[in-house]
Formats: sequence, C-alpha cells, structure tokens
Amino acid sequence: MNVTEALVKGLMALAGSENVITDAANLQAYGRDYTEDLQYEPSCVVMPDNPEAVAAVLKYCNKSKIPVYTRGAGTGLSGGSLPVNGGVVLSTEKLNRIIHIDTCNFQATVQPGVINQEFAQAVAEKGLYYPPDPASKGSCFLGGNIAHGSGGPRAVKYGTTRDYVLNLQLALPNGELIWTGANTVKNSTGFNLTQLIVGSEGLLGVVTCIVFRLIALPAQQFLMLVPFRTAGEAAVAVNEVLLSGITPSALELMETSGVQISAEATCTPFPFYKNAAFYMLIELDGDDLENLMQQAEILYPIIEKCGGIDVLIADSSDLKEQWWKVRRSIGETVKQASVYKEEDTVVPRAALPDLLAAVKEIGCRFGFQSVCYGHAGDGNLHVNILKNNLSDDAWNNEIPEAIREIFQVCRELGGTISGEHGIGLVQKPYLDVVFTGEHFRLMKGIKDVFDPNHIMNPGKWLD
Repeated sequence: MNVTEALVKGLMALAGSENVITDAANLQAYGRDYTEDLQYEPSCVVMPDNPEAVAAVLKYCNKSKIPVYTRGAGTGLSGGSLPVNGGVVLSTEKLNRIIHIDTCNFQATVQPGVINQEFAQAVAEKGLYYPPDPASKGSCFLGGNIAHGSGGPRAVKYGTTRDYVLNLQLALPNGELIWTGANTVKNSTGFNLTQLIVGSEGLLGVVTCIVFRLIALPAQQFLMLVPFRTAGEAAVAVNEVLLSGITPSALELMETSGVQISAEATCTPFPFYKNAAFYMLIELDGDDLENLMQQAEILYPIIEKCGGIDVLIADSSDLKEQWWKVRRSIGETVKQASVYKEEDTVVPRAALPDLLAAVKEIGCRFGFQSVCYGHAGDGNLHVNILKNNLSDDAWNNEIPEAIREIFQVCRELGGTISGEHGIGLVQKPYLDVVFTGEHFRLMKGIKDVFDPNHIMNPGKWLD
C-alpha cells in the first residue's frame, strides 16, 4: 500500500520530520533482513523516539488502515518484519535507552532498541547477568528478541527470553499505552498478557519498554570442545551429558562443514580433526573454577563412552573467544557460501538423534546438502539447506516438499517447526503441519481483539 504525501506529513507532525524517511535509497535497507534474499520496499519509515510518539503513530495509521511493520535491527531469519504490503515500517532504533538497572530487585528497565550484548555488558558491570544471547547478540535489538522469544546457546541452563520478561509497555493500534503485567517475580492476576506478547512477532502491538528480571553473574566459565566421528554419537552424547546430573551452561552441536565455512570466512584458527563429522562445545559456569574442573572430570569418561575422539580445553580467554566466534558465525557465513534456506527445527532433546538422521536421509533423497548446527542441549537444531548446483525448478518446487517432510518428522517426534526464529513469512506455508483449524480460530480471535483493522504486520502467518 502506498502512503500519500498528506499521510507522510501527518506522520512527520507526530514523530518529527527528522524521524521519517521517504527517499528510495534509504528505504531499501528497511525492506530486507537476514532472511534469504527477500526484499520488500516500504512507502516510508518512521523512527519514533518515545513511547507516546509510537502510540500516536499507531493510532494515526489505524485510522487510515495503513499497514505497520515494526522493525528492530533487521537480523531476523523468518522475514517477520518485512513490509510485504508496503505501508509504514516503524523502526525502534531510536528507542535505545537503558532506563534503570535495579540492583536491589535484580531488574532492569530498557527500551526495545537496546542491543542485546550492550545490555548484557551493562548489567554485568553491576554483577548481574542477562543470559539470553542469540548468535546475533552484537547487533540484534532486545525488542526483536521479545518478538521471537529468542534463545541462544545458554538456554539449556538458563532458559529463553520469555523466562526473563516481567512486564512490558505496549502501544496498541488504537493509540493506548498499557503495561501488560507487574514488576514482580510472581503474578497470578488475570490473563498473562506479558507472555502472550513475547513471541507475537509484531502482530498485536509495539513493545515500547521492557522490564527484565536478572540473576547473579557467574564468575567462571570452563569451555570444552569435543570432536565426534558421527552425528549419531554426538547426538547421543548430548543426552548422556545431561543425565550425568551436570547442567552445562551451553551444549552446542556443529557439523564439520559449517565449522570449516565459518573458520575460513572469519580467518579464525580452529583445531580440526580428520575424522570428525561433528564438534560439540560444552561450557560449564559457576563461581568456583575448581568445582567446574571437577565437573569436567566427571564428563570425560561419559564423552569417551559416547565416541568422543578427544576433549580439548580452552585454557585462555583468546581460545574461548575463537571457538565461540566460529560457532556464532556459522549461520552468517554459510549464507555467504551459497543461496540457502534455514530451518529452525526443535524436538524433545532425546529425539535429537532421530531428527538428525531424518534430515540427512531426506537430504539424500532430494539431493541437497545440509549444514546442521544449533542448541543441542534443548533440542533446537538449525538446518541450513544449500542450493549449490540444484536447478531453480528443484529449489523452488522440490525443496519445499523436503522441508515439509522435515517438519512432519519434528511433529511426529513431539517437536515443532520453530524454536526461536519465529514463523514470519517463510514458514507460513508449513503451519498446517502443527496447527489445526481450531488453533487458527483461537489465534485469529486474539488478533481481532488487539488489532481489529489488521494493520499490524499484515501478510504474515496469521492472515
């Protein structure tokens, strides 16, 4: 939908002319994110710098039924913020203040445009810890993390974004500003609107302020790297490690092909083993380094029994940084190597070996190469399907069927089709794998209550 000159002037009056973008050159950047090679250009971009301006913009757009697409840093992987129907992109980039870090109550109040890593560093300086750390933590916004319920490597021990959200200030399409809950750890008062908004992908309103709960910062980390000859051995080891009674702060699985692409692209040294098909990162954390070393000693024979070729210890901060850099860069560097599709599969942890085997079997039948990696400790496996030499016909018509088969396996194993990336645009065709008509009836009813004119993120999975 095109936005008229008169409507643009109205937006400028509400948000400030310096906070509205209309020129084609600058609009392009707001029409894409990290999802494949998709591009949709908005009519204009509005960057409100306070919650009241956000609410006023929404009310104005709602009155004229102008589509609104809320955007954070643009690091999404499901096309969730792409302006597929034109209209207005509402960027949260100027809502970027850490308002208050409350060390007495282990809480922090922040705006949605704060970068994840900058927030984590700010609370760490006060001895507090915010664990959710997506691979894009150095650039992604906390508001985007809220929109998708983001996780990260440390979800196995500490949980995902939704486990740390106490309260949200929400701008509704009718122009109202509300708080969804209370700044308390316990809250048994009415429906839990806070948790409804986490993971809602901009379909119901715009988060303008967040109250997070925090925990004490662990003083020590102990990082191990384990190569495995087969995917099956590595997947079984995940469960055996957790059955030991020790809960790692991270338990990451990386296919060798992805590690090679990442290490080469980032010029990062990595200790490759000739016969290794997968590598596992195991991180332990706590306040006593000697205790962490004792825990590691308990894990050594378990890892050996499961087929681990070796156990390497990161004995310096530089080595830790190198190994984590390789892991966190896999997704970004793989897409530089080939056109790709990234699927965010998740199953109960013990079913991970079955999921991995199914992905590889489906890949053989459909003739595609996959690079698998992810948060093995919570059953969240990222499957990157590479186009390589596949024909356009196979890529556009056969690969979607292969993806559907992968998702059907996820459902049969008790899982679902997205663990942390959301549904957005690209997973929309597959929702019937996990949702029935009754699911959609209920969710559309919720949408109608919050957004009766359907201006919020139209064209996505709930349409």
